[in-house]
Amino acid sequence: MTERSALTPADAAAPSLPFSVGVRVGNTVQVSGQAPTDPQTGEFVSVGDVKAQTVRVLQNVESVLGAGGASFDDVIMLRVYLTTRDHFSAMNEAYAEYLTSRCASGVLPSRTTVMVGLPHPDMLVEIDALAVVS
Repeated sequence: MTERSALTPADAAAPSLPFSVGVRVGNTVQVSGQAPTDPQTGEFVSVGDVKAQTVRVLQNVESVLGAGGASFDDVIMLRVYLTTRDHFSAMNEAYAEYLTSRCASGVLPSRTTVMVGLPHPDMLVEIDALAVVS
């Protein structure tokens, strides 16, 4: 059986909900949906600003990836959850700026974007990731 381990970034508080922020099994890393929260305080940041929240969420995803020995170059899939279609352009702009500078291979991850109700009214965006570490 392949070893399974929970991932917790060194710079983040332990999750307050009953799930792991990330799990590594073999060379696969799954990052749970990340919220636009300060990793040390758990407080929501940039309330009302989807572009800034997208950057914070991607920083949180990157931190969990790092805890699992992965980077955005190892990510094969990102799922983006938005509260409204109106936020797509601003999210996409922040996403493109952030990801293109972190994928040295030049191959961006696959992506799905959906509009949903998120668990907290201050959340405008949530992102999860699946990586395969080479």
